[in-house]
Amino acid sequence: MQALEVNIDTFETLVLQASFKRLVVLDISAQWCGPCRVLEPIITAVAAEYDEFEFLLTKIEAEDENMKIAGRYAVRGFPTVIAFIDGKEVDRFHSAQTSNFVRDFINTNLDKTL
Repeated sequence: MQALEVNIDTFETLVLQASFKRLVVLDISAQWCGPCRVLEPIITAVAAEYDEFEFLLTKIEAEDENMKIAGRYAVRGFPTVIAFIDGKEVDRFHSAQTSNFVRDFINTNLDKTL
């Protein structure tokens, strides 16, 4: 599963509204960020282990107008990964993590949708 690219104009529909149908995981990253480049292939590989209907992986680049999303969710560093269910943030983590950590994060939040 590749991450669906979102921006400030599509965030409401592709993240918040979509989270009423399934878990949405949002990766907020920046191109200049080393830990973001480490996390991206890990989170993408872990997401590929799941059926596309279980959850939606989304990504937003924290630049220009998109920084308003980072500000809205009080992001203090990159990458920040936020889980959304029913239009609300339910969990988050920061920085690069292992595949086991990412898998546990996804599973824990999938359990909240049951």
